[in-house]
Amino acid sequence: MQQREIALIRIAVVGYGYWGPNLARNFHQLQGAELAYVVDQNADARARAHRLYGCKTAERLDDILTDPLLDAVVIATPARTHYTLARMALDAGKHLFVEKPLTMDVSEGEQLVAHAHQSGLTLMVGHVFEYNPAVAYIKQMIDGGDLGDLFYLYSRRVNLGRLQSDVNALWSIAPHDISIALHLLGQMPEAVRCQGASCLNGIVEDVVFLTMFFPNNVLCHVHASWLDPSKTREMTVVGSQKMVVYDDVSAEGKVRVYDKGAFRKGDVTYGDFQYKLHSGDILIPRLDMREPLQIECAHFVECIRTGNTPLTDGENGLRVLKVLAAGERSLRNDGEKVPL
Repeated sequence: MQQREIALIRIAVVGYGYWGPNLARNFHQLQGAELAYVVDQNADARARAHRLYGCKTAERLDDILTDPLLDAVVIATPARTHYTLARMALDAGKHLFVEKPLTMDVSEGEQLVAHAHQSGLTLMVGHVFEYNPAVAYIKQMIDGGDLGDLFYLYSRRVNLGRLQSDVNALWSIAPHDISIALHLLGQMPEAVRCQGASCLNGIVEDVVFLTMFFPNNVLCHVHASWLDPSKTREMTVVGSQKMVVYDDVSAEGKVRVYDKGAFRKGDVTYGDFQYKLHSGDILIPRLDMREPLQIECAHFVECIRTGNTPLTDGENGLRVLKVLAAGERSLRNDGEKVPL
């Protein structure tokens, strides 16, 4: 058994709708892994997966969990089903990858994290942007002090579509930018505010504005919407010495480093601080832009193989979940400031 696991990790992808096909493709192509199953309630989806990869298919997760040769389950179903399916996989002794968000409830997320830990199973959450080489480059700059003192961050993740009615834009879109912010800053916010609007159906918010308040007066503002005229996936990080723009849809350079800042002069005249503006070069670094999902899937398999803790482990997913839950509470209370 141990020799087989070292040689090959056999994986089932559950959910072959929006994101599942991307996961199935990567695990099928990944050396050291085998796409053993695709699970989906839709017969046409199962047929497509079988034609592409020759894998086995099943209608329900519990149809395959008794397979002793199955090592891991990857869940890419609607967020409200995550807890039930994840619990089934862990109960069956399978390693687990869950797309974001981990669950829709903090206590359920805590149960999954505790269960995986007690069972010695790998639990990983699909915060794919933490595996993006552009984000890794910015993280390195921040940790190395290249930006100076951090002042604030802001992001826009907007598009026209994909319209949803079961979850709002906070839970559907904002987890990406929340996870990036927590990763870059290496800490949790002290409080959040969130406001939004239900423009289309009056049920779920199509647009949200989330503000996270971090220690040392660092702010992070997230604008997320599926009701916007253009596709934008951009984050700006402003420091005392340099500023960085990360544009995920840019074809030429996903990261631009601006040698710009405002510096306080040494003397104070009549109680007023004097400032000098500095504007230098713009650097577009050359990055090895491998597909982040490929990196993420390979990391999951390697963590199963070695027992290492994933970058986006269950605790990571739980931190994002706690911010989402606080944001939802603020949203329901007219944007009140909610402490974490």
